[in-house]
Amino acid sequence: MNLFRLCGDLSHLVAIIILLLKIWKTRSCAGISGKSQALFAMVFCTRYLDLFFSFISLYNTSMKLIYIACSVGTCYLIFMKFKPTYDSNHDTFRVEFLLGPCVILALVLNHSFTVTEILWTFSIYLEAGAILPQLFMMSKTGEAETITSHYLFMLGMYRGLYILNWIFRYHTESFFDPIAVVAGVVQTVLYIDFFYLYVTKVLKGKSLVLPC
Repeated sequence: MNLFRLCGDLSHLVAIIILLLKIWKTRSCAGISGKSQALFAMVFCTRYLDLFFSFISLYNTSMKLIYIACSVGTCYLIFMKFKPTYDSNHDTFRVEFLLGPCVILALVLNHSFTVTEILWTFSIYLEAGAILPQLFMMSKTGEAETITSHYLFMLGMYRGLYILNWIFRYHTESFFDPIAVVAGVVQTVLYIDFFYLYVTKVLKGKSLVLPC
């Protein structure tokens, strides 16, 4: 493991913790897309099936379990414990238009045609677009809470650091996974406009307002 991947993993973990603390402390999931969180839970549950039959390291196993537990826990808070605060009227992204192409791509473009490999590939494609319901929800409401903005920024930071990780591994290990890299770049591109608003607004103490 290199420093870029470690920092990327930690950024991802910080993003998840920020979201969980936001929901728990405010006792509200207002402004949070339940659909995005459900998609992330699906990403982790389909990607980390290797927990049942392989062991890489304590760190690797621990992070996988934490991601799964936190994503499922977040869904529980949104759809059950604090369901009355969930803004389903604005969380209207049609996830079937995302899931369908991801399934087809996973069946067509994969490293090997096995169940675990197809599910892993599906999770890679799905993660690239899992944030779309959240961004779509923000575009409909026209704004985002500062804490939600911090969450999204850390998610984007995680993706950016993973791109640096892939570049580093390519030069030091000649490692290149086109599926993961292309999907990761697509996911990072989705955050670019938000990054600009975050730097020019949130970091200057202003509210993040988006065009509806």
